[in-house]
Amino acid sequence: MIAFCRDSFKRLALAALALTAAVAGCTAANDGGAGEVVIYTSVDQVYAEPLFREFERETGIRVVAVFDTEETKSTGVLNRLIAEGDNPRADLFWSGDPVRPFLLIGRGLTAPYVPANAAAIPATFRDADGSWTGTSARARVLLVNRERLAGRPMPTRLDDLADPRWKGNVAIANPLFGTTTMHAAALFATRGEAEARRFFEALKANDVRVAGSNGEVRRLVVSGEVAFGLTDTDDAYEAVKDGAPVEIVYPDQDGAGALVMPTSVILIRGGPNPGTARQLADFLVSPEAERMMAASAAHMPLHSGVATPANVGRIENIRAMEVDYGEVASTMERIQPWLREWVGLSSGGQ
Repeated sequence: MIAFCRDSFKRLALAALALTAAVAGCTAANDGGAGEVVIYTSVDQVYAEPLFREFERETGIRVVAVFDTEETKSTGVLNRLIAEGDNPRADLFWSGDPVRPFLLIGRGLTAPYVPANAAAIPATFRDADGSWTGTSARARVLLVNRERLAGRPMPTRLDDLADPRWKGNVAIANPLFGTTTMHAAALFATRGEAEARRFFEALKANDVRVAGSNGEVRRLVVSGEVAFGLTDTDDAYEAVKDGAPVEIVYPDQDGAGALVMPTSVILIRGGPNPGTARQLADFLVSPEAERMMAASAAHMPLHSGVATPANVGRIENIRAMEVDYGEVASTMERIQPWLREWVGLSSGGQ
């Protein structure tokens, strides 16, 4: 009987030790040990994946990434995060812009966290309580085909898209998606409702080409099908790198300024791997990650002193549009029905 009790006690002790080890292993994975981290992102896969592989190499943590498509940027993964709600599968959202995170913040789906390198980011491009932190930024620019100017002056203002001298010769991406939606909302927020509507109606009267994406705008300009178009710096610099006869113009540098759009890192509330999520957030906001994004994607670092290629603009040399990204986010939701009508879809359409 005594031997039986001793054996039973031994088995129970071993089981308890095994359970303790298992719990410790899970805790280590969630508190920064080797494990995995799940990230949803609207940053282009070709640019994001090398950063994830470098993070894996440095930490041993496996990155499971879910990417958006070009046509639904950033609405696909954003809607998925909202749908998952109180049963989150993602640990982080790395947004291609600083506005869509507010749609998650407003629904209570984020967890505040201030990354290790956040203090060096200008206050304009981050939230003090860590709800979101900006990193590697793009700007909205005019991409101009020099060969299509035909003696006309170089366009330098956003309003040049609506100038009758360029009728049928300009392009923008569909404002229902991606950074063009954000830009439209920024105009409504800064110019006011009436003036912004007049601008978009003037675009329509000027027979603006509505392309499927910013990349398609670049193609239209490079091919000479239009004289210039509104796109993002990463697409514009791609055209320069390919040797196309194009010029990049930061619009309204003597006025309202160009819209600057940092990518944004957000932790998801209740994500399965909070410890590794914080490690990946630290990495994405680091000067090292910004250097990689500058070299591969022509994104402007928000840390000072980061080495960049010669053709990549520096944030300190650009007059940026003064916007409240939270206000832009709420405006973006509000104007969606009107934008659908502008594009030619009824508010109850697809």
